[in-house]
Amino acid sequence: MSGEQTKTRFAPSPTGTLHLGNARTALFSWLFARRRGGIFLLRIEDTDAARQSAAAEAAIINDLRWLGLNWDEGPEAGGSDGPYRQSERTHTYEGTYRRLRERDLSYPCFCSPETLAIERKRQLAARQPPRYAGTCARLSEEERHRKLEERLAASVRFRVTAGAVVEFDDLVHGRQRFATDDIGDFIIRRADGSPAFFFCNAIDDALMRVTHVLRGEDHLSNTPRQLLLLEALGLTAPAYGHVSLIVGRDGAPLSKRHGSASVADLRAAGALPGAVANLLARLGHYYETPQYLTLDELAAGFDVKHLGAAPAHFDEQQLQHWQREAVLHVDTSALWGWLGRDTEAMVPAAEREAFVQAIRGNILSPREGTHWAHILYADEVTNEEEAAAAIERTGHDFFAGAARAVNECGEDYAAFIDRLKALTPARGKALFQPLRAVLTGRLEGPELHVLFPLLGRERIRRRLEKHAC
Repeated sequence: MSGEQTKTRFAPSPTGTLHLGNARTALFSWLFARRRGGIFLLRIEDTDAARQSAAAEAAIINDLRWLGLNWDEGPEAGGSDGPYRQSERTHTYEGTYRRLRERDLSYPCFCSPETLAIERKRQLAARQPPRYAGTCARLSEEERHRKLEERLAASVRFRVTAGAVVEFDDLVHGRQRFATDDIGDFIIRRADGSPAFFFCNAIDDALMRVTHVLRGEDHLSNTPRQLLLLEALGLTAPAYGHVSLIVGRDGAPLSKRHGSASVADLRAAGALPGAVANLLARLGHYYETPQYLTLDELAAGFDVKHLGAAPAHFDEQQLQHWQREAVLHVDTSALWGWLGRDTEAMVPAAEREAFVQAIRGNILSPREGTHWAHILYADEVTNEEEAAAAIERTGHDFFAGAARAVNECGEDYAAFIDRLKALTPARGKALFQPLRAVLTGRLEGPELHVLFPLLGRERIRRRLEKHAC
């Protein structure tokens, strides 16, 4: 495999939103491929007709594109190994079933779900690994033929060699060893005719020439089954790496009670894609630099040797940290688009770039951006409680002097401050705090010298004169 071009894949099922665990898997796979100058493939695993939806597929694709994870092969991109939706690959799976049947490596299973559930319960009670007891593997050809003629519902099971061992080197967890006696014969086609997940998943990885598979560690137990299948079919298996799961601060699997559990949740809350990428890239993966990185920079620093086996803890405060960094680093046009129509309606077109540069260090969401647009461009400003108290403590003479200074100096902030100091005895906090309070209604925010040109002489004068008498 060393001479092949690296190819990774992301293979979601379109049955719901893209949760953060799957998004991180996609990101790791993308970063791994980009680091090696390889190919990133998207495959839609839509064999569950009862649960899948076109809307869910479209949402997943939109979320991936929003994150910047464009694919080289797959839906909309094309490629030589398609089709890339499993619902369009039925003929491939049927041919594989036939090959296994002809070599007596599979057989029909007529056991009902109720029978299997009872057997599983018995095995668990006896502290045995739950596996198929092999009931239908022992049927004679005559018995199988009779049951098929009776049109009994039948799944198809792969015949696992007893007494063997499956070993492989996991990219994250190291050497893995599984006894086939603990696996048992497993289903490769369901009774309704649809392929089992790990059957078509493994077949497609091999036929699409995927060289490396990064996926959640909850799939680790599927890997020996897939290796047995691929070996039986003479197909090349990819290298597997099973990444740690994402948990909340309480150690429980990540869910909505921990904040945002999906990419859609984060988008709706105003997160920037760069913030999400920097957060996810560091959940279970170590980077030497703590600085904000672009996707290309994240790829350059990605190494499977830096993937940890311990659960990765999602922290809302870390998300806020990376959101602040993303707001500071994203280019002005992208940040302006993120701020949205409410802000656009208030900010003059000629001042958009100056507005963005002025507030980007003081906002985490589009809503906060809109709030600053209102502060700077509305006729009236609402004072926060602490700002109102600061104004109340300051005498009218100060604001009268400030109004006179702005009439004389206009938007020249340095000249205005010098003139204000000449007109009033206020210095330091006693000068700047009431000035900020009356102009913005807050005691914190962007530097006043960058806000002065945006507020403009007339708006500044009106706000000062309101408190000058």
